Amino acid sequence: MELSNQMKKYRTEAGLSQDALAEKIFVSRQTISNWETGKNYPDINSLLRMSEVFGVSVDALLKGDVEEIKEMIKMEDQKEFDRLGRVFSCLSMLMIITPVLLVKLLRFWGVGIWLCLAVITMAVAVVVEKKKKELNIQTYREIVAFMEGKRLDEMEAVKEEAKRPYQKTLITIAYAAIALVINLLMFILIK
Repeated sequence: MELSNQMKKYRTEAGLSQDALAEKIFVSRQTISNWETGKNYPDINSLLRMSEVFGVSVDALLKGDVEEIKEMIKMEDQKEFDRLGRVFSCLSMLMIITPVLLVKLLRFWGVGIWLCLAVITMAVAVVVEKKKKELNIQTYREIVAFMEGKRLDEMEAVKEEAKRPYQKTLITIAYAAIALVINLLMFILIK
């Protein structure tokens, strides 16, 4: 990716240290270091702030990275991420459906099996989140959308919709209710 080289170039031309640049765009020095070494990629807001500080366009900062980003979104890693997501979904469904059945049929061993399933599901969830951050999927999608002419406030609105805590709470309650109904039905049917 060219951004790391462009950042170093423009930062040194502006006579800024990593600390000074970090202060101007409201991030930590470590974040600047991670961007310059290619460990992470800045979000669209940080790119806009950097372009203002350096007095260049976002295009100049990205210098060809947009096409590479588009390819990265489509890459094999994306397929692996999707597979992990499907595995997590299946494990989650098993966690919802199986507790009563396992306990009724296998008693103590059923509890142990269900607990193992829960631990595996949580481990897969951690891997999915780690992969999501590693791939910078959301950041890359935002950059592509911006470069294709979508307004920043439209992207922010979508991002904010996804962050609303009551939505996540309602979804969790709905899943819990569904799990309860399924397990009650299984309890009644297995008698």
